[in-house]
Amino acid sequence: MNECFETVYLILSGTTTAARCPEILRGLVGLGFKTVIALPTPHASRVVSARELADVPGVQLVESYFDLAIRPRPPRGVVLFAPCSFNSLNKLAQGIADSLALSVAAEAIGRGTPVIVGPSLNQPLLDHPVARRSLRTLPEWGVTIVDQVLVDGAPRLAPTAVLLDAVRPFVRQYVPPATRVLR
Repeated sequence: MNECFETVYLILSGTTTAARCPEILRGLVGLGFKTVIALPTPHASRVVSARELADVPGVQLVESYFDLAIRPRPPRGVVLFAPCSFNSLNKLAQGIADSLALSVAAEAIGRGTPVIVGPSLNQPLLDHPVARRSLRTLPEWGVTIVDQVLVDGAPRLAPTAVLLDAVRPFVRQYVPPATRVLR
């Protein structure tokens, strides 16, 4: 049986498909997590603005180690790293945690909490020997890889529904405390 969590992280890299992240975040909120945290890598802001992420109702944007949502340490939760760029994929598989986003993902791997990676690589990068090795290494560490799909003959980030299906088994539905009615 899978462990279930009230917290989910969406870690996103600076790839063109990062523009889909507000849609992915709305889907994660809709799954019923109590806490949904968007955690962009430093280059993600080149594709999607922090405001676009923060404006999704029910989402907390975290850009600093000092953000209250992750202090004193990031809460246990399921991590969806999508889109995951060539750079982030290979850093993750090498244990390089040179940003807050990669640190949270690395810590989740070390804790054994679920990490789901949705790569977003073009064909030459997908064919690169280091990327192929990373895509073999991460599952050995318990990371789930959500394969890319072909769109017009080119690999693309998996559809949002497929990414959400990979996260769905780990959600602990949050039910707000009932309001007490006084008579």
